[in-house]
Amino acid sequence: MGFWIFMMIMNLLIPMSMVIFGLCFIKKAPKEITKHYGYRTAMSVKNKDTWQFAHNYCGEIWLKWGLLLLGTSIVLMIVMIKQDIETISTVSVVICIVQLVVMMYSIVPTEKALKRTFDENGNRK
Repeated sequence: MGFWIFMMIMNLLIPMSMVIFGLCFIKKAPKEITKHYGYRTAMSVKNKDTWQFAHNYCGEIWLKWGLLLLGTSIVLMIVMIKQDIETISTVSVVICIVQLVVMMYSIVPTEKALKRTFDENGNRK
């Protein structure tokens, strides 16, 4: 049971991070364009307008997908509560991989939205 609890906590780290950072990015994106924190791509760092837009857009995606992953991960782990360590380990690795793919995939719609909204110089279309 101790291993299951540990894996449950580990499987909730990514979706909880997505929810927390999603809320932070929506409510208050970093004011300054920085290389240490935030959504940093070539397009998002063009100017403060692209910076703010990228954080708001990505924040909404992370909040929605983070909540979905959070619920799904909890349900899948509850189903695994009485399973052996190998099964719990395997399912947890799959959950983690899916979470990471979803988190990284959020770059694709954010970059598409930036390209739809701004020209290559960062000016609104």
